[in-house]
Amino acid sequence: MSIKNFLLQHNCIQLGVICETWEEAIYCAAKPLISAGRITKNYPIAVIDSTKEYGPYYVFDEGIAIPHARPECGVIENCFSLLTLKTPLSIQGSEPVDILIMFGGVNSDAHITQGIASIVNLLEKDDVLSRIRYATTSDDIVGVL
Repeated sequence: MSIKNFLLQHNCIQLGVICETWEEAIYCAAKPLISAGRITKNYPIAVIDSTKEYGPYYVFDEGIAIPHARPECGVIENCFSLLTLKTPLSIQGSEPVDILIMFGGVNSDAHITQGIASIVNLLEKDDVLSRIRYATTSDDIVGVL
């Protein structure tokens, strides 16, 4: 399933969210995936613990983060969520981020090929990040994707 189709079918788009801490942003990104039964409540905890241990390994240029943890940390089915922050936050000393695309992969192959690779391919398109940042509705996001 594509990122676009998953986000639409499972109502996993949140725009202009206000979070006080990066940990809160991780929980916010995970919330619709937990509600959809795609990850367990342990998954965001694993992301936070991993970030504290290894640093913000999922923060990329241009203010985007792709938070994720290992499949065995609570992934039930492959999934994605998209969260934009009203105010950018630093994750463990990283450059500030304002777009989080959380994903969960059920195995190492899905983790890499369906997760990170598909997100990176999407974001390589011209002006996608700016259009995501200025989106005010889920329909705006669908138009970008």
